[in-house]
Amino acid sequence: MRYFIKLAYNGTNYHGWQCQPNAPSVQETLSKALSVVLNLEIKLMGAGRTDTGVHAKIMFAHFDFEKKIDTKCTVHKLNSYLPKDIVVFDIIPVPDHAHARFDATKRTYEYHINSYKDVFLQEQSWYYRQKLDLDLMNEASKILLNHTNFQCFSKVNTEVNTFNCKITEASWKQENNTLVFTISADRFLRNMVRAIVGTLIKVGLHKITLDEFSTIIENKNRSEAGFSVPAHGLYLTEIAYDYI
Repeated sequence: MRYFIKLAYNGTNYHGWQCQPNAPSVQETLSKALSVVLNLEIKLMGAGRTDTGVHAKIMFAHFDFEKKIDTKCTVHKLNSYLPKDIVVFDIIPVPDHAHARFDATKRTYEYHINSYKDVFLQEQSWYYRQKLDLDLMNEASKILLNHTNFQCFSKVNTEVNTFNCKITEASWKQENNTLVFTISADRFLRNMVRAIVGTLIKVGLHKITLDEFSTIIENKNRSEAGFSVPAHGLYLTEIAYDYI
């Protein structure tokens, strides 16, 4: 039988989701916990990969187990066993062909920027004190919806079949002293959101115009885009499927 597991994690202490040879990862930590609780080696397939220090308010992964699981009891045991920075919300029976990565129809990320130094947000939001033109950044965000090839925002030397992504939402909003950028798409390239945010900040500082922002996307050259903002302000917040 195949199961989806729904979880969240604070990525501060992990080198991303995916297993690493000599560093802790969320995938490895959760797989070990499942293996102990179910008394069988469990291999997890995640819905995607988050980088070192990136957080997930929602994450899905799938695994196979030959017996029917008491999901409520297993969730309780997992949360008792797991470290405090990983929580499991649910375990969901799904069809055997279901795939956490390939069946996802939408993913949503948020990037958080706080405009004042807050000692309680040092690993959860990026402190950036310069004044940004939020209206102009929202105008630039709309331009993203007119394009599909985002090679300019992809990490270089990345092996992918296509740089095409369908972005359906991209906008900024002010929440008290925090700026929150929300972006949704069918898929994302490595480092894509952090590079987009870094480039939009240049727009907000009036260092590049809206026309120049469009040209950067059209030229497909990573060196023309902005810097990659720090990982600790980034959150995976939603993954959508047709059947759950």
